[in-house]
Amino acid sequence: MKVIYPIVRAFFYLISLLPFRLLYALSDCLYVFIYYVAGYRKRLVRHHLETCFPEKDKKELKNIERGFYHYLCDYFLEAIKLLSISKEEMLKHVELRGMETIQQCFDEGQTCAAMMGHYGNWEYLTTLRLGWPRHPDAIEAFIYHPLSNSVFNQLFIDLRQHFGGVCVPKKDILRYLINSRREGKKLLTGYLSDQTPKWTNIHLWLNFLGHDTPVFTNGEKLMRKMNDAVFYVDIERPKRGHYIADFRLITKTPNEMEENGITRRFFELLEENIRRDPRLYLWTHNRWKRTREEFDRRFQVVHGKVIAKES
Repeated sequence: MKVIYPIVRAFFYLISLLPFRLLYALSDCLYVFIYYVAGYRKRLVRHHLETCFPEKDKKELKNIERGFYHYLCDYFLEAIKLLSISKEEMLKHVELRGMETIQQCFDEGQTCAAMMGHYGNWEYLTTLRLGWPRHPDAIEAFIYHPLSNSVFNQLFIDLRQHFGGVCVPKKDILRYLINSRREGKKLLTGYLSDQTPKWTNIHLWLNFLGHDTPVFTNGEKLMRKMNDAVFYVDIERPKRGHYIADFRLITKTPNEMEENGITRRFFELLEENIRRDPRLYLWTHNRWKRTREEFDRRFQVVHGKVIAKES
């Protein structure tokens, strides 16, 4: 790691110095390899699209499939660009909406939480600190699950922290939030909330894109504990290299919502985003690998805890 990482980082840093038009030319070449040569997870992506959009014909599904793989290559190279891009140039590519509401929450001493899915270039939300000029001391924290590859794990930490954000491992987030509150920090915490929970963390199933889907509820529990103002990040990509991130308020009083109401609303809004432009969702993630049938066969809920059944 100590020897390899500086070399890898230098390589990607040099790529990040390319202007966007050359990055996208490189992305076009990468797309041909990923889609036509390697066929990366193509069977899984095709299955997801067919089962999520049964109303679409084969031609429509094929166009979405190709568009997704093309966007996946764009996403990666756009993320690499974060290693060197300036604040001024970044703001030419990302339009942040809803920032005034977040600043008002900071004015009132309330911390915030932003819920987002693996939709659009979520890495570009590292620009949030540029959107609250009245509160330059406010912190943007990203919860992340460390990658198995230590080199790429550190690379993505570096690019996510390029504009002064803080990456917090998932296992440490509760301690971080409590310490931040104790110190009176202004904080917005970003949650990638559409990941697949482990079997023992499944406490809620929702209909999402026509599938019976297990979802995380721990994020909502943290938001209630911190009394965060909760936002959904609605992302649009009007053209290549340009994004609109609209922070839509779900609630400023999380503890007044019904149990799991925040989580349910998040998945409703995410599905709206996906149906608007399916190409921008991360279809290579095996989102429905856990089924309720297998859960019921192998596990039981005892006093609110999920435990394995005795064989």
